[in-house]
Amino acid sequence: MNTAWVGARSSATPAHLEALARAIRNTPIIDNHAHPLLKLEALSKHPLLSITSEAHNGDAVHSAIHSLPHLRAVRQLSELLKCNNTWEAVVAAIEQKRIDFPLEWTAQCLEGIETLLLDDGLDNEDDAQDMVWHNDYTRTECKRIVRVEKVAADIIKKIGKTYDASPKTGNDVLNDAYDDWIAAFDTIINEAIDDPDVVAFKSVICYRTGLDITSTVNEVEARSAFAEIIANFALLDFTKLQENTLNDLVVHRTAMLIRDCPSKLKKPIQFHTGLGDNDITLSKSSPAHLQDFIRAYPTVPIVLLHAGYPFMREVGYLASVYEHVYADIGEVFPCISEDGQEQVLRQILELCPWSKILWSTDGHWFPETYLLAVTQMREVFTTVLSNYVRKGHIGYKAAIELVRDMLFRNSNKLYHLDIEFVELDEEPGAEIGPYASDLELFQYYLKDHPAPDFVRICWNDYTALPRMRMVPFRKFMSLFDQDKPTDISIPTAVFGLIQNDRLVPTIAPTGEYRLHPDFSSLRPGPTEGHVSMYGEFREKNGAPVALCPRSLLQKAVDLGAENGLSFLLGFEIEFLLLERVEGAESSATISLNSLNPFKHRPSASEASGRFSTLTTDGHAWSVSRYFADPKVSKLLRDMVHALDSMGIYVEQLHAESATGQFELVLPPYPPIQAVDTLLHTRDVMFALATAAGYKITLHPKPFSTACGTASHTHMSISSPTIGDKPETYEPFYAGILKHLRAITAFTYSNPASFERLKDGAWAGGRWVTWGTQNRETPLRKIEGSHWEFKAMDGLANPYFAMAAVLLSGIHGFMDGEKLTWGDCEIDPAKLTENDRAELGVKEMLPASVEEALTALRGDEEFVEFLGREVVERYCDVKEFEMEFLEGMGEEERREWVMERY
Repeated sequence: MNTAWVGARSSATPAHLEALARAIRNTPIIDNHAHPLLKLEALSKHPLLSITSEAHNGDAVHSAIHSLPHLRAVRQLSELLKCNNTWEAVVAAIEQKRIDFPLEWTAQCLEGIETLLLDDGLDNEDDAQDMVWHNDYTRTECKRIVRVEKVAADIIKKIGKTYDASPKTGNDVLNDAYDDWIAAFDTIINEAIDDPDVVAFKSVICYRTGLDITSTVNEVEARSAFAEIIANFALLDFTKLQENTLNDLVVHRTAMLIRDCPSKLKKPIQFHTGLGDNDITLSKSSPAHLQDFIRAYPTVPIVLLHAGYPFMREVGYLASVYEHVYADIGEVFPCISEDGQEQVLRQILELCPWSKILWSTDGHWFPETYLLAVTQMREVFTTVLSNYVRKGHIGYKAAIELVRDMLFRNSNKLYHLDIEFVELDEEPGAEIGPYASDLELFQYYLKDHPAPDFVRICWNDYTALPRMRMVPFRKFMSLFDQDKPTDISIPTAVFGLIQNDRLVPTIAPTGEYRLHPDFSSLRPGPTEGHVSMYGEFREKNGAPVALCPRSLLQKAVDLGAENGLSFLLGFEIEFLLLERVEGAESSATISLNSLNPFKHRPSASEASGRFSTLTTDGHAWSVSRYFADPKVSKLLRDMVHALDSMGIYVEQLHAESATGQFELVLPPYPPIQAVDTLLHTRDVMFALATAAGYKITLHPKPFSTACGTASHTHMSISSPTIGDKPETYEPFYAGILKHLRAITAFTYSNPASFERLKDGAWAGGRWVTWGTQNRETPLRKIEGSHWEFKAMDGLANPYFAMAAVLLSGIHGFMDGEKLTWGDCEIDPAKLTENDRAELGVKEMLPASVEEALTALRGDEEFVEFLGREVVERYCDVKEFEMEFLEGMGEEERREWVMERY
């Protein structure tokens, strides 16, 4: 049955979120844009109040006390300094630190910073510490950023003074002075390009004349503007270059010198954009003005500083569409509110790849600016990224990589620093063991949960039978203590067994795989004192095992990612609840008579088996009265509560059509997490039902005259910007329909599956087609890329089933398959031949396991991308299983399936 597609809930356990928070806390920071600190004796010359404001003097800076950034800074500093939560108390405490422990306080404020890239071109340079001084407070030596406007202005000052002291001889002297200026500027820039202590250049043209840089500079105008400055130098009190043409010339000249230098490792130019003091003209501070300049120098790396605030989306756009453009998100920490900072991060990540995003403090003058920037960044990163992980927008492991890239790796690469990545809580040079991250995840899990008795490592075999190995907790922890791997040995015959452990005759019981637990799947349960993880099979040398179902699904996920596709899957668990009959003679069978939904509920003496159907009491789809039974109601409630405590948040729960049949709906997750969660949820439900005196079965057709039991799957393409576009999802679903007959071998994997496969029974029908909100088609379109796959039941190995579905869809997208099937609006079984021809409905689903396996072997394209070795082994196992099941009578086979599924 269908349910509304409810938005994704948490796909992460508390351990995952703690691992992410730890990465945010302990990733060292390459501060890609900062300024020197003031000398101790100069600190009193400048207002401390400016640490959260771009207003640096006058009434404007004093009004900062009424701003959200200021109030937040007071709260954070007062907590750290252990003083009253007032600005006056904070100032007094900081001044005391300067007197008692100035070096220690500075070190505390710069804690966590790997290195500083320092723009030393601020005013009051005589009051500032030199670059080398800062090395005492960072793990790696600091580097320099050359501010090009200051270089140009300093040369003009020297030339102007020389001109004033010499006899004036007219335009020739001024022209020569211009040439000298250009030559001196070129020399200094070229020396900086060659200087290993210089890693970048910085332009503040945004402050001077704006970012609307002309595409070309008229040399006649430049010479004239330069001559005007030099000729009137004594009268101008020249300090800064404020002339449009000359500022444009300086920036172009710098870019050309970088472009033309012989080194392949080009040093970037950083541009101040957006947020700044009142020297800027706001309308000219948008990085959008730089687009022509960016296009003109495609080999020169360009960094857009300060998130361009308030033009964040412009920054994200430019960094996303130009290979050589990077987005910096500094200065907004701590100069805007917490909500604003979260919005900055979200807006940059809306479009911009995180491989193009850098972070900086823009720290200057006061060490507290560094402290507040780092503290607030970590708060905001934790809030925003944890939320994305909870919603399933990004996996926790990818989020950790995002953090490391933005705070360290991207700058390390862009500025050619070659610094080794070492987490802050590791001593320099210490190796991070291959299982350290697994240990950390397990330790974080144990912070919020009691130590278990057993650790389960689980897998799903070729017959969809859930299997596992249990390791006592003490033994499991000893593996970490002794620095031993946590994987375990499993015979290679594991993928040749059927349900009763008989081995396919062509497979030898020799050889060994290693089952590696995936700690990202760690959850409590399914019974008290147990924790569970799902594992991946690898060879002894660590290579993936081609036959591993979970690895095959990972292969599909990886192929999707390579093609810009990501997915969400949400499973519906339909199940039949049976009640234990105490005192029954047989302990091994389930009576078919007792499962007749039209008979009364048998007593213990009447039931020939140990389970019987529940009292019907008018049971039907979505009826409410069934939940009046306190025992049933309590069991279902306990299931939801137990799952909730494990971070699995049930979306809906309702009665299904057959007597004792219910449906529990899981939230959507990324594919691997979705299947892991499905299997764990089933184990939890089975365990609770058994403890309460019930049994759950997933048999696809428990009653011949009632609706069957399925495992419908909601799927959507969650790729941002493209997922809901028809040109993305139509080829994807066309690929699934193209290979649906072969896919059926994995999704309808048992003879009982085909007992459910009927027309007119809300089971997805027997025809290869699709329809909008049509529950009689195997693919039901709901909205956009959100479709429901109905041709699957609980006897399928969901790793195999979803791998087959996704790989078919991905290849359809890659090949641009056309959705040649029309939108079927009625039960396809009721279509006329002409209707079917018009809608492209030509094929029926296989009618048996044998026919499905034949279709699988006959689909060469499908076999190729799924893997020939997997297909051959799967067919061998299923054929051996069918041979075994054929020796049973109908009732015996039904009971046999119900006992195991």
